Amino acid sequence: MTNLLDSKVIHKDFPILKREVNGKPLIYLDNAASSQKPQQVLDAMTDYYSQHHANVHRGVHTLASEATDLYEAAREKVASFIAAPSSTSVVFTRNSTEALNLFAQSWGAANLQAGDEIIVSVAEHHANLVPWHLVAERTGAVIRAIELAEDHRLDLEHFETLLTERTKIVAVAHMSNMLGATHPVTLMAQKAHAVGALMVVDGAQAAPHLPVDVTTLGADVYALSGHKLCGPTGAGALWVREDILRTMPPFLGGGDMIRQVTATHSTYADIPMRFEAGTPNIAEAVGLGAALDYLSDIGMEAVWAHDQALTRYALERLIPLDGITLFGPEGDDRGGIVTFTVDGAHPHDIATALDQEGIAIRAGHHCAQPLHRALGIKASARASFYIYNTEEDVDAFIDTVIKTRDFFAAFA
Repeated sequence: MTNLLDSKVIHKDFPILKREVNGKPLIYLDNAASSQKPQQVLDAMTDYYSQHHANVHRGVHTLASEATDLYEAAREKVASFIAAPSSTSVVFTRNSTEALNLFAQSWGAANLQAGDEIIVSVAEHHANLVPWHLVAERTGAVIRAIELAEDHRLDLEHFETLLTERTKIVAVAHMSNMLGATHPVTLMAQKAHAVGALMVVDGAQAAPHLPVDVTTLGADVYALSGHKLCGPTGAGALWVREDILRTMPPFLGGGDMIRQVTATHSTYADIPMRFEAGTPNIAEAVGLGAALDYLSDIGMEAVWAHDQALTRYALERLIPLDGITLFGPEGDDRGGIVTFTVDGAHPHDIATALDQEGIAIRAGHHCAQPLHRALGIKASARASFYIYNTEEDVDAFIDTVIKTRDFFAAFA
């Protein structure tokens, strides 16, 4: 198959992939939930803790300077990875959920009023729904949701009917964590901007898998999670267009986000420090920087082509099979996610059967309950691919799904 990376070589960089599960070599297909970490990331974090650890932005001694330099270098790497104009508008968070909450509670709470409208979609991860619910309850803003079209993409005609002069925010995922669909963010941003709305993009699924240029996308806000792109947990980032970020009030208060403090009053630091209260996850930021180096060395165009090739191969095998229902659109705009149900089998039973063969997938609602309701199901099984997965992994996965289907069919 063309466009595939040499995943057997990449596989060697990931220590956890050498282990066995239930006596079988681990095949990890739960990458949409969290990816595994290469040795380069583990080494960078160990080196930080063993050679450079100190608090950042606070001391003048050598270790403090080294730690600060490593931390700020990681910020520069995030900016470069998403082609942001400047690292000044990159705020470190623990994950994309915290990033979206930060923006919703800071900009949203300060700017939204009763009757203002926030457009989301039924295909959103809860992380791009619940923060808007919270700020709507606080401000009196109204949530509107884009429906799905028959092909399991967003219904753009419905989207256009929702846009009005009252629309202040359009918040959608760059890639669906269940359907694998990449949404037409650039087009949606143009239409959002035409009515004076901001375009907020949940990039948790897209950033690990395809090239991102926030300016070309037309995004005003972009959130990502490090743990999905070969980095550690506890490291994410929020990018906000700089002119917008400068107007936003702090989200959390405490050390390092201040300029002056008296017993009764505070003034606040410039961006991005204004939004990074307290000691940050320094080692995790360093690990995130190492992960971005690792992916950049492979090349995000190559990562995207690899994911698409594996998905095409999986769908070619799965589509003809009876008793298996697939979700998500067809076409090359689809990422490395295959979500499905098996007649007569609960998704948890499917995941358990696969786990017995050493194959890790996700089962449940994938933090996307509105999407499952829109599709008329309560839960689903999801396999998701990444750079260390091979055609052989896909074959093992599908062969086990077929055996599971046949086992449950015998009791139907």
